[in-house]
Amino acid sequence: MAVAFALYISPREEVTKGAIQYIRNRGQLIAVVEPNTLNYFIYKGEAFGFGLTMLQEFSKYLEVPLKVIACSTVSQAYYYLDYHVADIMAYNLPVTRQGKNLAQFSSPLFETSLVFVQRSLPSGKQDTGFTLVTSIKKFKKDTVVVQRNAFLQPLYDKFLSKAGRDVYLKEIPATFEELFRMVSEDSIDYLLCPENLSFVLNQAYRNTDISLLATKPYPMAWALNHSSDSLLAILDYWLDSIASKRLLNKNYRQVYHNPRVVNHFRSEYFSLVATRISPWDIHLQHYSKLFWWDWRLVASLMYTESNFVPGLTSHKDAYGLMQMIPETAGIYGLDTASSVAHQIMAGVKYLKWIDRQLPPEIRDPRERASFTLAAYNVGIGRVLSLRRKAEEFGKDPNRWHGNVEYYLLSRSHSDPYGHADTLRAFPVNYSMDGYVDGIINRYYHYLNLIPD
Repeated sequence: MAVAFALYISPREEVTKGAIQYIRNRGQLIAVVEPNTLNYFIYKGEAFGFGLTMLQEFSKYLEVPLKVIACSTVSQAYYYLDYHVADIMAYNLPVTRQGKNLAQFSSPLFETSLVFVQRSLPSGKQDTGFTLVTSIKKFKKDTVVVQRNAFLQPLYDKFLSKAGRDVYLKEIPATFEELFRMVSEDSIDYLLCPENLSFVLNQAYRNTDISLLATKPYPMAWALNHSSDSLLAILDYWLDSIASKRLLNKNYRQVYHNPRVVNHFRSEYFSLVATRISPWDIHLQHYSKLFWWDWRLVASLMYTESNFVPGLTSHKDAYGLMQMIPETAGIYGLDTASSVAHQIMAGVKYLKWIDRQLPPEIRDPRERASFTLAAYNVGIGRVLSLRRKAEEFGKDPNRWHGNVEYYLLSRSHSDPYGHADTLRAFPVNYSMDGYVDGIINRYYHYLNLIPD
């Protein structure tokens, strides 16, 4: 069975403690995020997005790790929130009186409107009945597609009151991205879509028109469970602080006002239009089977080592996509002239060899993966010696995070041989800090957005 880290969805439970204390006891801030061009996506191997960046900064403020769940439908995202699987529904939701019956809202992140999306050109020579709608009030009887979204229903109602009773709204449980593309491809005629997202999509799908406002501007915010008062108080305090306001404005400009975002749609490595992580996916998928690891985990390791750039050589003479040092590479017949396939095969075989050196007491596959990744970076000998030291000072030698990892990222103030259990950071040029967590966190994003 391939190594994969699945999300466990628990049944509904009563959260008897404050939400913040509950999160700290769990050890994670969990947020459900909509994958779209601006909020959450993979581009050339790395995760980006307005919502993701804001969540990452907030989790740092709370000093807890972040877990992201990608969810394309609002109903499922709300299910996660309502059943306390997720702490925050990081969707850009309108703050309305009706919506407050479903959830609590954070302080607004920004404002936007719904726009009327239509094709700006006929779909072909046979499309003789094409007419561009120039006024909502003059809009004749027809069907307008909307995203199935209980939070947006009040805005849909306002649009209907403006357009007239003869207009019919058809709800579809899809992302705005998918619906916008369907307008461009002539699968649907009309759509209501948030203006800021439409502005970017309109640059990618040039045969669309977004000139008609369907609603007045409204504030957008994140949603929290009604029992999450303590989390809401801290989130609002953080969002309203001067530093966060600056971050919010900077992040918003970099994403929503970045003309280069449209270039993502032309890339093979943009998760919303393609399913590729790197140019070497076919080799990763093939050779990862030698070790029974999920190929996306090996891809995350490769990204950390080389950013998917072949031919790199480090200051320690490690080379290639898997950045293997000459002594190790030679064992697998690898040199600087070796093919990409050979490099990946050698790297996977080395991972398999490392795993065989680990003691059988490390049974949890996630823990074995962490130990294996650590040894790939610093060597199996150091990792095994760190296990002994962790056991000596009463920590679990079979758990990486917070246990054996501690003795790699810290050492004694007074004892140059590192026998005392006191904290001191390794020199700044020590490359291990964040190595394992970085690979695994990126792998989780791959799990969210890239199909197996």
